Amino acid sequence: MDTKETVLSILADLTGNDVSGDLDSNLFDSGLLDSMGTVQLLLQLQAQLGIEVPVSEFERTEWDTPNKIIAKVESMQ
Repeated sequence: MDTKETVLSILADLTGNDVSGDLDSNLFDSGLLDSMGTVQLLLQLQAQLGIEVPVSEFERTEWDTPNKIIAKVESMQ
């Protein structure tokens, strides 16, 4: 599974929705992610992709769409 597929799989598990149809949808505005979901997302990214993002350094506007999350993860690998 590549990075994009892994991120989309994590998001599907966390949100209960397939977000692959609209990769530019704001996950926070749509109510699919909240602060608890964000922590779970960061833990899953760490567990599955080895990406460590301290919550204190998490900037919501940089992680608010599936495309932004995928790009951010790819830039950190």
